[in-house]
Amino acid sequence: MSIQLTPTISEEDLIALKKAKQKMEHIGWAMRGLNRIGGVLDTGIDKLPQKQQKWLHQVAQKVLHTVVKTNLKTMNAGKTNTAASNTAYKALVTSSGILGGAFGATAFAVDLTVATKFMMRSIMDIARSEGEDLNSFDTQLACLQVLALGGKSKHDDNLDTGYYATRIALSSAVKNASAYAAKHGMGSVLQGSNNAFVKLLGAIASRFSIQVSEKFVAQAIPILGAAGGGSINLAFINHFQNMAKAHFTVRRLERTYGPQLIQKTYENLKLDHK
Repeated sequence: MSIQLTPTISEEDLIALKKAKQKMEHIGWAMRGLNRIGGVLDTGIDKLPQKQQKWLHQVAQKVLHTVVKTNLKTMNAGKTNTAASNTAYKALVTSSGILGGAFGATAFAVDLTVATKFMMRSIMDIARSEGEDLNSFDTQLACLQVLALGGKSKHDDNLDTGYYATRIALSSAVKNASAYAAKHGMGSVLQGSNNAFVKLLGAIASRFSIQVSEKFVAQAIPILGAAGGGSINLAFINHFQNMAKAHFTVRRLERTYGPQLIQKTYENLKLDHK
């Protein structure tokens, strides 16, 4: 895709870039709205046994495999620049959380699969609304990268969670996945356990599992029940919709002004502290 370089960023696009950074920097972790219940979530995550943390990571990776297989086949790529259906997807994910919340942690894997499936469709919808081509493997990888964005909690202290830091951390895996798909074809990207695309899913799952762990601990609190499960999923998808909107706004501006100018401007932007 050709990039049209423009020497200066328009006022309108500068405002859009600032809003994108605001979303990235101040949304925080997926369950931020549930902080009002006190220190229960932080304490619960800290006390998760290593075996359970490993299981949550495996669940996150398996869910990503399932979601990639289904969504990339069924999403209508013919539409372009249509408004994203954020509200509809929020309703679907919230409904899944209500059902999952009624059965507690035992239904977690099923709820996460359903919620992530609709969440990824929403991410792809947002990408399309920002001018992305869903037939492009680059766009599909960019959609997956959204799930690695916005950790912003004490549980990801060993990770670079800044927007461009995350993109740079994943860049090698993304390039390898693209090269693998170009060489072996799209039909082979999910086959086998050692190919570059599967390794990229693993890298993304490592970051996504942070939010998954927060969601798991929140849903395991008995007093929350069905209504709480719906609220948790609403917070979950709202977080990633914001990440997607910011990410694909930045990518749209990079296509217009070039990646270097947008990254430099993004990093130098001063935000209003709330």
